[in-house]
Amino acid sequence: MTEPIPLGRLMLDLASTTLAPEERERLRHPLVAGVILFARNYASPAQLAALTREIHALREPSLLIAVDQEGGRVQRFRDGFTLLPAMAALGSLWERDALAARAAAEALGTVLAGELRAQGVDLSFAPVLDLDYGPSTVIGDRALHRDPEAVCALAGALLDGLARAGMQGVGKHFPGHGWVAADSHVAVPVDPRSLDELEARDILPYRRLAGRLGGVMPAHVIYERCDAMPAGFSAFWLQRVLREELGFRGVVFSDDLSMEGARMAGGIVERAEAADAAGCDVVLVCNAPEAAALLLDRWHPPHSAALAQRLAALVPRRSRPPADDEDHRVARALVAAIPPSAARGRGC
Repeated sequence: MTEPIPLGRLMLDLASTTLAPEERERLRHPLVAGVILFARNYASPAQLAALTREIHALREPSLLIAVDQEGGRVQRFRDGFTLLPAMAALGSLWERDALAARAAAEALGTVLAGELRAQGVDLSFAPVLDLDYGPSTVIGDRALHRDPEAVCALAGALLDGLARAGMQGVGKHFPGHGWVAADSHVAVPVDPRSLDELEARDILPYRRLAGRLGGVMPAHVIYERCDAMPAGFSAFWLQRVLREELGFRGVVFSDDLSMEGARMAGGIVERAEAADAAGCDVVLVCNAPEAAALLLDRWHPPHSAALAQRLAALVPRRSRPPADDEDHRVARALVAAIPPSAARGRGC
């Protein structure tokens, strides 16, 4: 029997479609909490199922396995999976038929989660709760709508669909990435709006849905009239607003610490320490194996029983649903009928 290793604070990525020996060793490190998968880690449903089984068997409790599977431009697994429309397609449908849009959003959540869970993936970093203000180069059609009330309704329905397949949602990018034009993958965006403006619109979906989200991912955006640090490194945003004001009790995942939007926090160890001090529970380091190795060697955050409970709550409770059951077939037909929207934005 495997000796228990409590889940840690770091989520890592993999190089390919199978685990290399050094990756198996790295994933057994006590600091690791989980794995985020990308398109390079996927060849087929059977290969993905074998990979997730091997990752889950490495230790007890099992590592969390996550992916960005939103639809549209951001769908890591495609061949053998239902091609999901961009979230903006739900927003376009909402403008014509709100009831149909809600039903489609729930169906999309059911398909998204059911297909992932059938192959052993625990979590998708979805839904995007950013508002579609227009100029963002990275959000674009990943957003559901510009109207926060529409986002609340559609995201709520999508969360219902995820829950039907036993998966929780992770809202992003708190408190809102849709206003700024710059892409935080390659720049440090600055949002000049006041807290009152953000509260009235961008934060509304988090206020309404905080009790239903298993996780939240903050933005690598500086809201200069509120704090000098990006939200993911800001105790103001993560502790005062998200935890205290909104009452969020789930897991706070940092956005990727190797992104340009995180650079002002320092080197990779300083970034992890700053995110930790601000209130992030789990930090992501992607596409930067040397930085990940440095963190595993030099970062020593204390174990937290409260965090262990929050992470345990993210683990799907239901057995893997068959992706070809009647519920899934009906949901897939609804998803296939969603009218497409014009793609906007770039990257992921």
